[in-house]
Amino acid sequence: MELDAYLRERKELVDEALNERIPAGDPLSSSIFESVRYSLFAGGKRIRPILCMAAAEALGGDSELVLPVACALEMIHTYSLIHDDLPAMDNDDFRRGKPTNHTVFGENIAILAGDALLTEAFRVMSEPAGSPLVPAERILAVIGEISRAAGFYGMVGGQVVDIISEGKAVDLDTLSYIHEKKTGALITVSLRSGAILAGAGDTELAALTQYGGNIGLAFQIADDILDIEGDRDLLGKDTGADGVRGKMTFPALMGIERSREQARRLVEEALSVIASFDERAEPLRLIARFIIERRS
Repeated sequence: MELDAYLRERKELVDEALNERIPAGDPLSSSIFESVRYSLFAGGKRIRPILCMAAAEALGGDSELVLPVACALEMIHTYSLIHDDLPAMDNDDFRRGKPTNHTVFGENIAILAGDALLTEAFRVMSEPAGSPLVPAERILAVIGEISRAAGFYGMVGGQVVDIISEGKAVDLDTLSYIHEKKTGALITVSLRSGAILAGAGDTELAALTQYGGNIGLAFQIADDILDIEGDRDLLGKDTGADGVRGKMTFPALMGIERSREQARRLVEEALSVIASFDERAEPLRLIARFIIERRS
Protein backbone atom coordinates (compact mmCIF):
# COMPACT_ATOMS: atom_id res chain seq x y z
CA MET A 1 0.00 0.00 0.00
CA GLU A 2 1.16 3.54 -0.80
CA LEU A 3 0.72 5.48 2.44
CA ASP A 4 0.92 8.92 0.80
CA ALA A 5 -1.98 8.06 -1.51
CA TYR A 6 -4.03 6.63 1.36
CA LEU A 7 -3.50 9.70 3.56
CA ARG A 8 -4.26 12.04 0.68
CA GLU A 9 -7.49 10.25 -0.27
CA ARG A 10 -8.77 10.07 3.30
CA LYS A 11 -7.80 13.69 3.95
CA GLU A 12 -9.82 14.75 0.92
CA LEU A 13 -12.85 12.89 2.26
CA VAL A 14 -12.51 14.59 5.63
CA ASP A 15 -11.94 18.03 4.09
CA GLU A 16 -15.04 17.70 1.91
CA ALA A 17 -17.15 16.57 4.86
CA LEU A 18 -15.86 19.40 7.06
CA ASN A 19 -16.53 21.96 4.34
CA GLU A 20 -20.14 20.78 4.13
CA ARG A 21 -20.59 21.01 7.89
CA ILE A 22 -19.02 24.45 8.47
CA PRO A 23 -20.91 27.01 6.35
CA ALA A 24 -19.86 30.58 5.64
CA GLY A 25 -22.36 31.83 8.24
CA ASP A 26 -24.74 34.77 8.21
CA PRO A 27 -23.85 38.46 7.76
CA LEU A 28 -24.09 39.40 11.43
CA SER A 29 -21.88 36.59 12.76
CA SER A 30 -19.67 35.95 9.74
CA SER A 31 -16.46 36.68 11.70
CA ILE A 32 -16.81 33.57 13.87
CA PHE A 33 -17.25 31.36 10.81
CA GLU A 34 -14.25 32.99 9.15
CA SER A 35 -12.18 32.39 12.27
CA VAL A 36 -13.26 28.74 12.55
CA ARG A 37 -12.63 28.01 8.89
CA TYR A 38 -9.27 29.83 9.00
CA SER A 39 -7.88 27.32 11.50
CA LEU A 40 -9.87 24.28 10.41
CA PHE A 41 -8.56 24.52 6.84
CA ALA A 42 -5.03 25.67 7.64
CA GLY A 43 -3.43 22.52 6.25
CA GLY A 44 -3.57 19.89 9.01
CA LYS A 45 -2.75 16.26 8.20
CA ARG A 46 -6.09 15.01 9.63
CA ILE A 47 -4.28 12.21 11.51
CA ARG A 48 -7.01 11.77 14.12
CA PRO A 49 -9.95 11.45 11.72
CA ILE A 50 -7.87 9.22 9.45
CA LEU A 51 -7.05 6.95 12.40
CA CYS A 52 -10.77 6.77 13.16
CA MET A 53 -11.48 5.74 9.58
CA ALA A 54 -8.55 3.31 9.44
CA ALA A 55 -9.68 1.56 12.64
CA ALA A 56 -13.16 1.07 11.19
CA GLU A 57 -11.69 -0.24 7.93
CA ALA A 58 -9.42 -2.65 9.83
CA LEU A 59 -12.56 -4.31 11.18
CA GLY A 60 -14.35 -4.40 7.85
CA GLY A 61 -16.34 -1.21 8.40
CA ASP A 62 -17.09 1.52 5.87
CA SER A 63 -14.88 4.55 6.47
CA GLU A 64 -17.53 6.93 5.11
CA LEU A 65 -20.01 5.80 7.78
CA VAL A 66 -17.71 7.13 10.49
CA LEU A 67 -17.12 10.48 8.76
CA PRO A 68 -19.34 12.52 11.13
CA VAL A 69 -17.32 11.33 14.12
CA ALA A 70 -14.07 11.73 12.19
CA CYS A 71 -15.02 15.36 11.46
CA ALA A 72 -15.91 15.93 15.11
CA LEU A 73 -12.50 14.66 16.21
CA GLU A 74 -10.78 17.16 13.89
CA MET A 75 -13.00 19.96 15.19
CA ILE A 76 -12.01 19.14 18.77
CA HIS A 77 -8.34 18.92 17.83
CA THR A 78 -8.49 22.28 16.04
CA TYR A 79 -10.23 23.95 18.98
CA SER A 80 -7.43 22.73 21.23
CA LEU A 81 -4.79 24.22 18.92
CA ILE A 82 -6.54 27.60 18.77
CA HIS A 83 -6.68 27.75 22.56
CA ASP A 84 -3.12 26.39 22.99
CA ASP A 85 -1.78 29.25 20.88
CA LEU A 86 -3.44 32.00 22.98
CA PRO A 87 -1.24 34.43 24.96
CA ALA A 88 -2.56 32.94 28.22
CA MET A 89 -1.34 29.52 27.12
CA ASP A 90 1.65 29.04 24.75
CA ASN A 91 1.49 32.51 23.15
CA ASP A 92 2.46 31.28 19.68
CA ASP A 93 2.52 33.54 16.62
CA PHE A 94 2.48 30.84 13.91
CA ARG A 95 0.69 27.57 13.36
CA ARG A 96 1.11 25.48 10.20
CA GLY A 97 2.99 28.31 8.53
CA LYS A 98 0.25 30.89 9.08
CA PRO A 99 -0.33 33.52 11.76
CA THR A 100 -2.22 31.98 14.67
CA ASN A 101 -5.94 32.55 14.97
CA HIS A 102 -5.80 35.14 17.73
CA THR A 103 -3.21 37.24 15.89
CA VAL A 104 -5.59 37.50 12.93
CA PHE A 105 -9.02 37.70 14.57
CA GLY A 106 -8.19 38.83 18.11
CA GLU A 107 -8.18 36.88 21.35
CA ASN A 108 -11.91 37.23 21.96
CA ILE A 109 -12.96 35.77 18.61
CA ALA A 110 -10.27 33.07 18.84
CA ILE A 111 -11.61 31.92 22.21
CA LEU A 112 -15.14 31.83 20.82
CA ALA A 113 -13.96 29.99 17.68
CA GLY A 114 -12.52 27.25 19.89
CA ASP A 115 -15.72 27.14 21.92
CA ALA A 116 -17.81 26.95 18.75
CA LEU A 117 -15.74 24.08 17.31
CA LEU A 118 -15.99 22.05 20.50
CA THR A 119 -19.74 22.58 20.69
CA GLU A 120 -20.32 21.93 17.00
CA ALA A 121 -18.38 18.67 17.23
CA PHE A 122 -21.05 17.19 19.48
CA ARG A 123 -23.87 18.44 17.28
CA VAL A 124 -22.25 16.79 14.26
CA MET A 125 -21.88 13.47 16.07
CA SER A 126 -25.42 13.45 17.41
CA GLU A 127 -27.27 14.33 14.20
CA PRO A 128 -29.70 11.46 13.44
CA ALA A 129 -29.06 11.76 9.71
CA GLY A 130 -25.28 11.75 10.13
CA SER A 131 -24.73 7.99 10.36
CA PRO A 132 -28.13 6.38 9.64
CA LEU A 133 -26.67 2.86 9.27
CA VAL A 134 -24.81 2.92 12.59
CA PRO A 135 -26.81 1.77 15.65
CA ALA A 136 -27.67 4.66 17.97
CA GLU A 137 -26.16 2.89 21.00
CA ARG A 138 -22.76 2.81 19.29
CA ILE A 139 -22.94 6.55 18.53
CA LEU A 140 -23.93 7.28 22.13
CA ALA A 141 -21.01 5.18 23.40
CA VAL A 142 -18.60 7.07 21.16
CA ILE A 143 -19.91 10.46 22.30
CA GLY A 144 -19.28 9.40 25.90
CA GLU A 145 -15.77 8.21 25.09
CA ILE A 146 -14.83 11.38 23.22
CA SER A 147 -16.24 13.57 26.02
CA ARG A 148 -13.98 11.83 28.52
CA ALA A 149 -10.90 11.97 26.27
CA ALA A 150 -11.38 15.69 25.58
CA GLY A 151 -12.15 16.76 29.14
CA PHE A 152 -10.35 16.79 32.46
CA TYR A 153 -9.76 13.02 32.36
CA GLY A 154 -7.91 13.49 29.07
CA MET A 155 -6.75 16.41 26.95
CA VAL A 156 -7.75 19.25 29.30
CA GLY A 157 -6.34 17.45 32.32
CA GLY A 158 -3.04 16.88 30.55
CA GLN A 159 -2.87 20.52 29.51
CA VAL A 160 -3.40 21.63 33.11
CA VAL A 161 -0.53 19.48 34.39
CA ASP A 162 1.62 20.72 31.49
CA ILE A 163 0.95 24.35 32.46
CA ILE A 164 1.60 23.96 36.19
CA SER A 165 4.77 21.95 35.47
CA GLU A 166 6.45 24.66 33.38
CA GLY A 167 9.83 25.62 34.78
CA LYS A 168 9.80 22.71 37.22
CA ALA A 169 11.79 19.49 37.29
CA VAL A 170 9.30 16.67 36.70
CA ASP A 171 9.89 12.93 36.72
CA LEU A 172 9.23 10.46 33.92
CA ASP A 173 5.85 9.43 35.33
CA THR A 174 4.59 13.03 35.33
CA LEU A 175 5.93 13.68 31.85
CA SER A 176 4.31 10.49 30.53
CA TYR A 177 1.03 11.51 32.19
CA ILE A 178 1.10 14.90 30.43
CA HIS A 179 1.75 13.36 27.03
CA GLU A 180 -0.69 10.47 27.46
CA LYS A 181 -3.50 12.84 28.42
CA LYS A 182 -2.74 15.96 26.39
CA THR A 183 -1.89 14.20 23.11
CA GLY A 184 -2.48 10.48 23.49
CA ALA A 185 -6.05 10.56 24.77
CA LEU A 186 -7.53 12.05 21.59
CA ILE A 187 -5.44 9.77 19.37
CA THR A 188 -6.52 6.69 21.31
CA VAL A 189 -10.18 7.67 21.32
CA SER A 190 -10.02 8.28 17.56
CA LEU A 191 -9.14 4.62 17.10
CA ARG A 192 -11.61 3.41 19.71
CA SER A 193 -14.39 5.47 18.09
CA GLY A 194 -13.83 3.98 14.65
CA ALA A 195 -13.65 0.50 16.15
CA ILE A 196 -16.82 0.90 18.22
CA LEU A 197 -18.76 2.28 15.26
CA ALA A 198 -17.64 -0.73 13.21
CA GLY A 199 -18.81 -3.17 15.89
CA ALA A 200 -15.48 -4.19 17.42
CA GLY A 201 -15.34 -7.06 19.87
CA ASP A 202 -13.61 -6.75 23.24
CA THR A 203 -10.34 -8.30 22.02
CA GLU A 204 -10.13 -6.08 18.95
CA LEU A 205 -10.99 -2.96 20.96
CA ALA A 206 -8.35 -3.76 23.58
CA ALA A 207 -5.69 -4.23 20.89
CA LEU A 208 -6.55 -0.94 19.18
CA THR A 209 -6.58 0.85 22.54
CA GLN A 210 -3.06 -0.35 23.32
CA TYR A 211 -1.95 0.49 19.78
CA GLY A 212 -3.39 4.00 20.25
CA GLY A 213 -1.70 4.57 23.59
CA ASN A 214 1.66 3.57 22.14
CA ILE A 215 1.50 5.64 18.97
CA GLY A 216 0.04 8.59 20.88
CA LEU A 217 3.05 8.73 23.18
CA ALA A 218 5.43 8.10 20.25
CA PHE A 219 3.75 10.97 18.36
CA GLN A 220 4.45 13.41 21.19
CA ILE A 221 8.04 12.23 21.64
CA ALA A 222 8.55 12.80 17.91
CA ASP A 223 7.08 16.31 18.34
CA ASP A 224 9.48 16.99 21.21
CA ILE A 225 12.42 15.97 19.00
CA LEU A 226 11.17 18.05 16.07
CA ASP A 227 10.98 21.09 18.34
CA ILE A 228 14.76 20.74 18.70
CA GLU A 229 15.87 19.36 15.33
CA GLY A 230 13.00 20.22 13.02
CA ASP A 231 12.99 22.58 10.05
CA ARG A 232 10.97 25.71 10.84
CA ASP A 233 9.71 25.98 7.27
CA LEU A 234 8.49 22.37 7.24
CA LEU A 235 6.96 22.62 10.69
CA GLY A 236 5.24 25.93 9.97
CA LYS A 237 6.11 27.29 13.40
CA ASP A 238 9.13 28.38 15.43
CA THR A 239 11.34 25.67 16.91
CA GLY A 240 12.91 25.71 20.37
CA ALA A 241 9.71 26.96 22.00
CA ASP A 242 9.61 24.18 24.60
CA GLY A 243 13.01 25.16 25.97
CA VAL A 244 12.10 28.85 26.09
CA ARG A 245 8.96 28.11 28.11
CA GLY A 246 10.75 25.74 30.46
CA LYS A 247 8.65 22.77 29.44
CA MET A 248 9.94 19.36 30.40
CA THR A 249 10.17 17.07 27.37
CA PHE A 250 11.49 13.59 26.69
CA PRO A 251 14.70 14.92 25.07
CA ALA A 252 15.26 17.24 28.04
CA LEU A 253 14.76 14.37 30.47
CA MET A 254 16.36 11.49 28.57
CA GLY A 255 18.39 12.99 25.74
CA ILE A 256 17.55 12.90 22.05
CA GLU A 257 18.92 9.44 21.23
CA ARG A 258 17.23 7.72 24.15
CA SER A 259 14.01 9.54 23.29
CA ARG A 260 14.27 8.42 19.68
CA GLU A 261 14.82 4.84 20.82
CA GLN A 262 11.84 5.07 23.17
CA ALA A 263 9.62 6.23 20.29
CA ARG A 264 10.82 3.33 18.12
CA ARG A 265 10.14 0.85 20.91
CA LEU A 266 6.62 2.21 21.38
CA VAL A 267 5.89 1.84 17.67
CA GLU A 268 7.19 -1.73 17.60
CA GLU A 269 4.97 -2.59 20.55
CA ALA A 270 2.02 -0.94 18.78
CA LEU A 271 2.64 -3.06 15.71
CA SER A 272 2.91 -6.24 17.77
CA VAL A 273 -0.54 -5.82 19.37
CA ILE A 274 -2.25 -5.61 15.96
CA ALA A 275 -0.16 -8.40 14.41
CA SER A 276 -3.21 -10.68 14.33
CA PHE A 277 -5.22 -8.20 12.23
CA ASP A 278 -5.37 -8.96 8.51
CA GLU A 279 -4.31 -6.83 5.55
CA ARG A 280 -7.18 -4.39 6.16
CA ALA A 281 -5.11 -3.02 9.06
CA GLU A 282 -2.13 -2.22 6.82
CA PRO A 283 -2.85 1.55 6.96
CA LEU A 284 -2.54 1.39 10.74
CA ARG A 285 0.83 -0.32 10.44
CA LEU A 286 2.11 2.26 7.98
CA ILE A 287 0.78 5.20 10.02
CA ALA A 288 2.58 3.91 13.14
CA ARG A 289 5.91 4.01 11.31
CA PHE A 290 5.11 7.35 9.69
CA ILE A 291 4.57 8.95 13.11
CA ILE A 292 8.25 8.69 14.05
CA GLU A 293 9.63 9.22 10.55
CA ARG A 294 7.74 12.45 9.74
CA ARG A 295 9.54 15.76 9.39
CA SER A 296 6.61 18.04 10.12
